[in-house]
Amino acid sequence: MMLNSDQTEIDVPPSHSETESVFSDCGGGGGRGAGAEEAGGIGLCAQSRLAEPGEALKKDLQHLSREERRRRRRATAKYRTAHATRERIRVEAFNMAFAELRKLLPTLPPDKKLSKIEILRLAICYISYLNHVLDV
Repeated sequence: MMLNSDQTEIDVPPSHSETESVFSDCGGGGGRGAGAEEAGGIGLCAQSRLAEPGEALKKDLQHLSREERRRRRRATAKYRTAHATRERIRVEAFNMAFAELRKLLPTLPPDKKLSKIEILRLAICYISYLNHVLDV
């Protein structure tokens, strides 16, 4: 039998005794006994079919490092959409803060469009001016 590049051993079907040990906790004795029929005729334990879908994924991820688990969790579509929503809310709050600061700064004309860096520099100058006025 020829091996694929990612295979290291030839896949050998399990013997009858190995099949019995796999399904012994299902109450079926053998791979084709009553336990297999109760589980829908596919040879799976009913308990494993009733387990939560995410439980198998959690077991698969337990052997990975913390960084690898974090990277895989962040790669999901659900995480990306949640992150994009949080980022959108953060940027909106940031822009609203700049708009409020812009309203407090005197410019000519009053409705002149300023960049964020211009707003910050003008705010620094205006605060310095107000401090100077208070000191005099």
